[in-house]
Amino acid sequence: MSAPKLAKGPADFKLLTAGTPNGYKASILLEELVAAYPGFTYDFEGISFKSNEQKEEWFLQVNPNGRIPAAIVYPKEQGGKEHYVFESASISLWLIDHIDTAHKLSFEDEYEKSEALSWLFFMHGGLGPMQGYREETKRLYSVLEDRLAGRREDPATSEDGKTHGREREYVVGKGKGKYSFVDVNIYPWVRTHAWAGVESLAEYPNLSKWLDRVAARPAVKRGLDIPEKNTYNPAMTEEEQTKKAEAAKQWIHGK
Repeated sequence: MSAPKLAKGPADFKLLTAGTPNGYKASILLEELVAAYPGFTYDFEGISFKSNEQKEEWFLQVNPNGRIPAAIVYPKEQGGKEHYVFESASISLWLIDHIDTAHKLSFEDEYEKSEALSWLFFMHGGLGPMQGYREETKRLYSVLEDRLAGRREDPATSEDGKTHGREREYVVGKGKGKYSFVDVNIYPWVRTHAWAGVESLAEYPNLSKWLDRVAARPAVKRGLDIPEKNTYNPAMTEEEQTKKAEAAKQWIHGK
């Protein structure tokens, strides 16, 4: 299956994706941008791991590394000639730079922008790749927990005489933080914490609240149904989770 999925669709942005945490980073951000910018549209194509479609020559033309997500954009300044973007962080940054011009999901302040990039690459280089290692995953969750608890910024002393941070609602931004593309990139991996062997987030109360807060957003729910209806349920039995985890190995290892 080669030519059809490279053909330009009705929109100027086409996402090539599958129902994985990395794929959801892109689809959720796209749905958030559709909600924030009524004139923005995109289309998508589902990629079949079962048929190893991400290794076919036509897909390698878009992403030589043979991984999802990947995207095709048609910049007007290039006369509509296609431009390929791959890697989830790169797709996020392209969308933020070209679509989020009013900074509804990003930051204008140079220090907040720098902070956002630090947490984006924390996600891209740590949380995602390490999700298969339980103890390291827990350590990285504790980093996020400390961040959301505000333990290393604006400390405040409570009535018990102990120093506590001021809780944050989102990872980046002044005060309690601002929902942004950084939260979008982190969410799909933390959402599947049970697959990483962290069955409960009880020891990460702020991270747990953050997870619920992000999950409640309508655009997040829509993004999880791309390219097909999402079936993940954190309340699955251990046997069901084991079967899902086995099936997930094909995208973890790129097979």
